[in-house]
Amino acid sequence: MSEIHPASFRDPSGFVFFEGDQLLRQVNPVYQDEYRLLHSSGLYQALLDSALLIQSEELLDHTALHQGAYKVLKPEQVRFISYPYEWSFSQLKDAAITTLEIEAIALEHGMSLKDASAYNIQFVHGAPQLIDSLSFEQYVEGEPWVAYSQFCRHFLAPLALSAKVDARLGQLLSSNIDGIPLDLTSRLLPWKSRLQPGLGLHIHTHAASIRRFADSEIKTQRAKRSMSKLARMGLIDSLKRTVQRLEWDPSATAWSDYTLDHYTEAAHRSKLELVEAWIKEIQPATAWDLGANTGEYSRIAANSGAYVVALDSDPGAVEINYRTVRHEKDAGILPLVMDLTNPSPGLGWASFERSSLIDRGPADLVMALALIHHLAISNNVPLPRIAEFFANISNWLILEFVPKEDEQAQKLFASREDIFDDYTPESFLESFSKLFELVKSVPLPETQRSL
Repeated sequence: MSEIHPASFRDPSGFVFFEGDQLLRQVNPVYQDEYRLLHSSGLYQALLDSALLIQSEELLDHTALHQGAYKVLKPEQVRFISYPYEWSFSQLKDAAITTLEIEAIALEHGMSLKDASAYNIQFVHGAPQLIDSLSFEQYVEGEPWVAYSQFCRHFLAPLALSAKVDARLGQLLSSNIDGIPLDLTSRLLPWKSRLQPGLGLHIHTHAASIRRFADSEIKTQRAKRSMSKLARMGLIDSLKRTVQRLEWDPSATAWSDYTLDHYTEAAHRSKLELVEAWIKEIQPATAWDLGANTGEYSRIAANSGAYVVALDSDPGAVEINYRTVRHEKDAGILPLVMDLTNPSPGLGWASFERSSLIDRGPADLVMALALIHHLAISNNVPLPRIAEFFANISNWLILEFVPKEDEQAQKLFASREDIFDDYTPESFLESFSKLFELVKSVPLPETQRSL
């Protein structure tokens, strides 16, 4: 039985739906002229050749969810759907540049993006690609870019706030599902950003313009203003240069040197060898690396053939991980910013438009290496609750248990009382054995830790 995806109900051009575990896209008759132009103009092939759009196969003689469908498409399946509020700074920046490059190519082929939603971008084979092939409309000479404000809210505003104020402000996207309002962005940015040509124009002047033209009659008059294709290309180029100038240095991350600071060479080598051997034994197709840091163990899983979602709460560590993925062109790792004590919930209309982390599982394997003591001691999450959470998202676990006697665990008590009588190796094994079968347990040499 077919089921419309809960995130696909706003666009009259079509929708995506499940048929079994297969995700398909229906093209409605109202979009047939634009769909034909997308292909006849050469735009579809040009975007495929540039690896900017996922490929879709037309299904002939296919029964659509609703009768009267113009086309039914089978798009390339995305291994893991992620959202802009989970991306690192450079992930959002690359997604923004991808969107602008798509618009520039579309204009060359007589079309334009009718929306610039960050949610239409996903990381496929390690790089951002557009997943919505129904986002295009025919270009009409003289019309301004209808998606300009949306691009600024979804991409430029969070990038500017992250670069100029604090990288954690990108998380405002989770509470502003249609992008961060430009008036709020303008107030939060430092005053000197008004003197920077790109931010001054596309954030501050843009926000003032929205306030000035709030009256509907004036907005109607403004919409009639003419913008030539050359001016439109100039706008796209200006946005691209503004985005490219925004930089953020993640080198101050607290976790980037975690392995060097917390393990002897023998312990580190043993941990690497054990994790690699166990992953080869389990042979997972998908793995989630919780508390992944900069992705050292994620790469072991990816090199063994798993598709790895590498989650960490530190934006700096995730940024370094993504830069490594991009540099090495590693299609098997997706780094994401995620606080496991407050993981991404269901958001949007009826709380189903954007899926929660749990709803995007389970993974074949979850790795939680040097993480449990932070959840249990730093965040007061009892071991049975941690075990229950892991049981909801995984089939196999590779865990590292750090006892209270460990030097790094002791640091957690520097500013708090030890009230964790139940945090013991025995309680740990008891809690997890109720939901999982213990297959192996091995002590790490020159430490009090075990895998």
